[in-house]
Amino acid sequence: MSIFSIGIDLGGTNLRIAAFTSNWERRGAITTPTRVLDGPGAVLDDMCAAVEKLVGECGGRGDLAGVGLGSPGPLELPSGRLLQPPNLPGFEDLELKTELENRLQVPVVVECDANAAALAECHAGAGEKCGYHSLCMLTLGTGVGSGIILSGRVWHGFAGMGGEAGHVPVYHDGLLCGCGSRGCLEQYASATAIARAGKNLVAANVKNGAEAITARTIAEAALAGDAEARQIYDGVGEALGIGLANLVSTLNLPLYVIGGGVVAAWELFAPSMFAELNRGSYIYRLTKPANTAVPEAGKTNVLPARLGPDSGLLGAAMLPFFQSLSS
Repeated sequence: MSIFSIGIDLGGTNLRIAAFTSNWERRGAITTPTRVLDGPGAVLDDMCAAVEKLVGECGGRGDLAGVGLGSPGPLELPSGRLLQPPNLPGFEDLELKTELENRLQVPVVVECDANAAALAECHAGAGEKCGYHSLCMLTLGTGVGSGIILSGRVWHGFAGMGGEAGHVPVYHDGLLCGCGSRGCLEQYASATAIARAGKNLVAANVKNGAEAITARTIAEAALAGDAEARQIYDGVGEALGIGLANLVSTLNLPLYVIGGGVVAAWELFAPSMFAELNRGSYIYRLTKPANTAVPEAGKTNVLPARLGPDSGLLGAAMLPFFQSLSS
């Protein structure tokens, strides 16, 4: 049997666990709802049960390189302690690394979920395809995460909390965010924010079925020609464009990758995103490619992720193999 690792993607909605070989071939996967309301103990139990099951299916602990966990931030790294995660209420101060190592008795590497996704896109996705070893990635899911990779390594900042672009305000005195600030990008470009905007629209029009509104159903309506649904995604693009303009003008990286579930609606939000990015960053205006859909060397490229929803999961599985790259 070949050496493998286990990756855990801890999301606010779903918990995903999978085994990968050192060639990034998936060998098994388990997905289960994240039992946030049942508390940290229940979620840790689910993680460990899934890991043990996959280890048994893949040949046992003798071939296990380790376990990598991608978690919502902010995190204290490398200790793997959760601080005040906005989308995991009640999980403050949870020692993820210590708890899992005590339960599993195997080495565990904990990383911010967006950093893990960015690492995967760098080494097996958009970065590899374009030949770039430095990039910034935004992940649009339950929240908005971000990760920065410089020369193939995760950039953590001095306390492990670098790259929290989802909690940088894009609108002065905007919507209250779970992090305590107002107007954060997460409140306008996450799947949660899109669903909320759709439900508010339905409620304003006194229609039924608001509970069934999701980012996906709004995207479907927009693609079918619904003007109000399209307006919601125009707003997503505008907020992303503002956030990207700040990142481009600050970081001046060659590649910015947009991932997460919302990226499936790329064609809906990309036009307003690029328009706002072009308006808001003179660095981008000076370095934009001739065709935004085609990567161009020496330019500022903004592209959808190549790995789809697997980027965070694969990145977590990479951590035991490439621990030195995330240090």
